[in-house]
Amino acid sequence: MSLASYNCGSSDVLWGAYILNVRSVLGAVEGGGTKFVCVIGTSPTDVVDQLIFPTVDPEETISTVIEFFQRPRPGIELAALGVATFGPIELDRASPEYGGTVATTKPGWSFIQIVRPISRRLNVPVGWDTDVNGAVLGEVRWGAGRGFDPVVYLTIGTGINGGVFVNGATVHGLQHPELGHLPMPPIDGDEFPGICEYHGRCLEGVASGPAIAARAGRPVVDIPDEDPIWDVTARYLGYGLMTVVVTVSPRRIILGGGVMRQAHLLPKVRRALQVVLNDYVHVPELLDRIDDYVVPSALGQEAGLYGALVLAERALAEKV
Repeated sequence: MSLASYNCGSSDVLWGAYILNVRSVLGAVEGGGTKFVCVIGTSPTDVVDQLIFPTVDPEETISTVIEFFQRPRPGIELAALGVATFGPIELDRASPEYGGTVATTKPGWSFIQIVRPISRRLNVPVGWDTDVNGAVLGEVRWGAGRGFDPVVYLTIGTGINGGVFVNGATVHGLQHPELGHLPMPPIDGDEFPGICEYHGRCLEGVASGPAIAARAGRPVVDIPDEDPIWDVTARYLGYGLMTVVVTVSPRRIILGGGVMRQAHLLPKVRRALQVVLNDYVHVPELLDRIDDYVVPSALGQEAGLYGALVLAERALAEKV
């Protein structure tokens, strides 16, 4: 893609680079509890360079990120960077902790500043958000959320969390959405206590990958499709989506994460949502168009990464 056709609200900067025969690109970082992924490019179909490495201690991890983006690349200029990372994180620009983590269960990563050292060393504007907010941005730009607003993206895997996109932006407030910690009503006969160390029987505590495995006594991939545990899991996910529907009222819900790779689960979740709503929200999307309302992620595991490119684009536009 030529810079002549690239438009992110910062045309003066990009045209200047074009005149000097230097291609101006964006950087993206997705920070996860087990790995970090860095990309240089402008879109999912225009990637210049990429690095994947394990998440270790904060100092080494952040240094590796900086070193990747500082590598000499003739004819390439980094204009801005987006960082979408695991949380909880501080998103309030007025807070002295902005740009870093707050108390987190990841050992050694509580109250770690991430944006400040990266911005200082690379000398570029840095966009900042949660990994799931990044994912919903990626899906809205290039994936299953295109043309919809509001949109909610929910990842169901090792944990459960969600990104919320409303009126063209992700939702920030007192903190950021934590959809995995919605309290769950008990299903008749279900005595499973939940695994969340904070809330026990929240959505993450009863329907995440580790919760399903603990309930079944074996890994998720070893559970047969016909096992009743999937109906229980779908019912709890239905309750979670019901809360999303009646609070955010999204025009599309996108489901991602490792648990949703079980292809048989998505139809069960759709049906469970209809059952628990009990026609309270009486609209076509939830009646005869449910397959187009609750949909799988189009970008898969890379949704958050490419959403970080959108964060970089917006950070650059703010600077200009």
